[in-house]
Amino acid sequence: MPKCACSELQQERGKFQPVLPSILKKGPAFVKPKLGKATKSVADQATVKKIFPNTYGLPAVSFVKGNNAAVCKKAVRVGVVLSGGQAPGGHNVIGGLLDGLKKANAKNKLFGFLGGPSGIVDNKFVEITPALMKDYRNTGGFDLIQSGRTKIETPEQLAAAKNNLLKNKMDALVVVGGDDSNTNACVIAEYLKQQGVDISVIGVPKTIDGDLKNEHIETSFGFDTATKIYAELVGNIERDMNSARKYWHFVRLMGRSASHITLEVAFKTHPNAVLIGEEVLAKKMTLGQVVNQLVDLIVKRAKAGKNYGIVLVPEGLIEFIPEMKELISALNDALADHEAALAKLSSLAEKKEFILEKLPKKLADLMKSLPAGIASQLMLDRDPHGNVQVSLIETEKLLVEMIKTRLAELKKAGKYTGKFSAITHFFGYEGRCGVPSTFDANYTYALGYNAAVLALNKCTGYLSSVKNLTKKSQDWVCGGVPLTMMMNIERRKGKEKPVIKKALVELKGKPFMHLAKVRAAWATEDLFVFPGPIQFFGPAVVTDITTVTLQLEAGKKIK
Repeated sequence: MPKCACSELQQERGKFQPVLPSILKKGPAFVKPKLGKATKSVADQATVKKIFPNTYGLPAVSFVKGNNAAVCKKAVRVGVVLSGGQAPGGHNVIGGLLDGLKKANAKNKLFGFLGGPSGIVDNKFVEITPALMKDYRNTGGFDLIQSGRTKIETPEQLAAAKNNLLKNKMDALVVVGGDDSNTNACVIAEYLKQQGVDISVIGVPKTIDGDLKNEHIETSFGFDTATKIYAELVGNIERDMNSARKYWHFVRLMGRSASHITLEVAFKTHPNAVLIGEEVLAKKMTLGQVVNQLVDLIVKRAKAGKNYGIVLVPEGLIEFIPEMKELISALNDALADHEAALAKLSSLAEKKEFILEKLPKKLADLMKSLPAGIASQLMLDRDPHGNVQVSLIETEKLLVEMIKTRLAELKKAGKYTGKFSAITHFFGYEGRCGVPSTFDANYTYALGYNAAVLALNKCTGYLSSVKNLTKKSQDWVCGGVPLTMMMNIERRKGKEKPVIKKALVELKGKPFMHLAKVRAAWATEDLFVFPGPIQFFGPAVVTDITTVTLQLEAGKKIK
C-alpha cells in the first residue's frame, strides 16, 4: 500500500483507542440462545421472500456474555470489502474487525479486497496485518484498500466471487456499504446459501447520507463526521455573510435520496431557509412554488433592510418535486429502454432530442422549459445502480436563476426594491473522507468488532447493529439485523429490483417537528450558530457530542 505523509494530528489520533461496548470488551460474545421470532421485509413480503428463500425471515440477534460452543474456535480467514462512496471511519471498521478476530484467535486472518467488489471478482486482495493497520487507525478515507461501485449480480460475477472465496478458503465476507451495497451483500449471501457454500456474509451500515437506518440501525457511520464538517463550512459562510451583509448564499449539501444531512446541518447552524425534500414531496409542490416560497422570504428580509441570507438545499431536492420526479422516472426508463440507440448518437444534444420524442408531451414540455444546462445534466449517465447522478445537477443554480427572474418581475411591478446578489456552493466530497469524529471513531470500531463476532458465530445475511448511541459507548447494545428485513421492491433501470428501503426524513418524526417549531424565527432573525471545526481534544461535552438528530430521536430536549 502507498504510504502517505503523517500530519501532527494524524500522529496524535493514531494514539486514540476507541472505547468498546462492554459486551465486546472481553473478546467475542455469543448470540443470545433464544434468537427471537422470524422477521419480515418492510414491504413486498411475498416477492422478497421468493427472491431470498434461504435468508428471508431470519430473527434479529443480540449478544450476551458467557461461553458459547457455537463460536468458531478454529482459525478463520475473513475478507472485507469497502463498497460505494467513502465515509469517515471506514478504516476503523477494518481495525475493529481485525482486533475482534485476533482477540478470538491470534491465528485468525483478515484480507482486504482491493478496489471495491470488483476485487472479489478479480481476486485482488491483500492481507491486513496489525502492522499494516497501524497507520490507518482513526483516519479518514478508504485508501487502505480503496473502494468501488461494482455490483456483483450477473451469474458470471456471482460464480467468480464464489470460486475466489472458496479458492482463498474464506470463512466470511464483510461488506462495508450503504443501502445498495448491502442489498448486494444480501444477494451474495443468498447465492452462497443456494450453492451450499458455508461462507458467512455480513454487512456494515455506511453512508454519510444517513438514509440507512431503522429501529436496529440508529444511524449509518460517517453521518456524524460529515455533518460536522459541512456545518463548520456553513457556519463560516454565515459569519462572513453576517459581516458583509450583501449576499444570499445557496448551499447544496450531499444527500441523494433523503434530506437528513441538510436537516442536521440546519440544526447545527440555524440558516434562514432550509428546504426538506420530503416536505416538498408531501405538499406536492411544483418547482415554481418552491421558488416563490424563497422569493417571499427574500422580499420580506429586504423590507427589513436585510439583503442577505443563507438557504440550505438538499442534493436530491429535484427528485422530490413531483413533476421533476415524474420526469426523472420517465427519463430513467427511456434511457434504459433505448440504451443501444443512444450509444450510436455522438452528441448530448442529439441524445436529448431523441429522448424528448420518447417522453409524454407534458414531460417533454417540462424538460424544454428547464435551463439548457439543467436539462443536459438530467441526461447524464446513471450510476451502476440506475440512479440519476443528482450530485451533477446544479439545483442551487437553477433556483438562483428562477429567483432572479421572479424578483425582476416584482421589481418591475414595484413590489420589490431590494438588491439580490447570490453566491452558490456545493459541499459534497469535502465531508466524505474527513478524520472521523470521536463518535464515529468509536462507532465504526464497534461496528467492525461486532461484525467479527457475527462472523465467528456463523451468522450470514446480517447487518452489524450497534444501538443505544446517545449513551456512552460502553453502554451501546450490539447484535445483528437481517438484511432481508429492510428490503422492498423498487424500479431500477426499467426493472423491478429488491433493494434496501431508504429511510427518509419522517415529517411526523421528532427532528422535523423540532425544525417546524424554530424555522420561522431562523427565517427573519439572524440566529446563526458557528460550530467551528471538529474537536478531538478537550471536554467530553465538545469532543463526544453526537448529532442533534439522534438526540431528538432519543427524546432529548434541545436548547
